[in-house]
Amino acid sequence: MKIGSLIKFLAIPATVGAIGLLTWLEKRRPLRKTVESKEIRTVRNLLMAGSASAAMILFEKPAIDFFTKFVEDRRIGFLKIFKLPHSIETILAIILLDYTLYLWHVSTHKVPFLWRFHLVHHVDFDLDSSTAYRFHFGEIIISVLWRIMQILLIGASPQAVKIWQTLLFPAVLFHHSNLKLPDDWDEKLSQIIITPRLHGIHHSVVQAETDSNWSTILSVWDRLHRTLKTDVNQTEIKIGVPAFQNSQELKFIYLLELPFLEQKPSWQISDDKENN
Repeated sequence: MKIGSLIKFLAIPATVGAIGLLTWLEKRRPLRKTVESKEIRTVRNLLMAGSASAAMILFEKPAIDFFTKFVEDRRIGFLKIFKLPHSIETILAIILLDYTLYLWHVSTHKVPFLWRFHLVHHVDFDLDSSTAYRFHFGEIIISVLWRIMQILLIGASPQAVKIWQTLLFPAVLFHHSNLKLPDDWDEKLSQIIITPRLHGIHHSVVQAETDSNWSTILSVWDRLHRTLKTDVNQTEIKIGVPAFQNSQELKFIYLLELPFLEQKPSWQISDDKENN
C-alpha cells in the first residue's frame, strides 16, 4: 500500500480514537474547572463542526487536490527550486506549512474582517477537545485562499499536504483539550509542540494572553517571534472573550450569525454578565 493511501486509510480511525481517548482523559485529569455542561457544549460544537466540515468538503478539498497537482505538474514553488530528495522536500514542506499556518492564525486575530469569523471559535466559557472543531464555515471558506497561497509559494506536494493534515487535526485536538499533563511531561513537550496548558493561555479573556501561543503544531514559531507565554497559572485563566459573557450568545444560530452582525469591541467587558 502506498504511503498516501495508508495515511488516508488510517486518518478516520486515528481521529475517532484520538477524540475518544482525549474525552476520557479530560474527565480523569482536567486542567481547568468547567463552567458549562459538557454535553451542551459538545452538541453545539458538533453542529458548528458539521457546517465547517461541509465547507471543507465543498471548497477546501477540491482546491487542495487541484493546486497540489498543479504544483507537482508545473514544478513551481520555493522548494521546487532546489531539486531536493523527495523525503527532504516533504519534511520541509510540512514544516513550512506549519509556519505559514502560524502566520494565518495571527492574521485571524489582527485583521478585523478575519476576526469576525475567528471570534466564533473563541466565544465560549470552556475549552476542551470539542473546541478543536468549533469553527465558523465562513472562516473555513476564507482560509481556502490562504491554503492555496501556502501550496503555491511552498511548492507543497499532495503527499506533503496529506501528511501535514494528518498531523494537524490530532495536534489541534490535543492542544485544545482540557487535559492536565504531568508537569515534567508538559515542560518537555512544550519545548517542541503546543500543549493544552499553552493553548489554554491563548483562549484567555485577557487580550495580552490571547495574543500569544499562536502556533499549531511546533512551538518554535512562537519562540521565534517572541509570542510564547508560559507564566500563566491555569487556575487563574478565564476562558472566552470579555464582550461575550451572556450565555444566550453561545447558541448555535447566534454563532452562525455572529460574523455578519454589527460588531462590539471584543475586549471590553459586556454590560450583560449573565452566564446561565
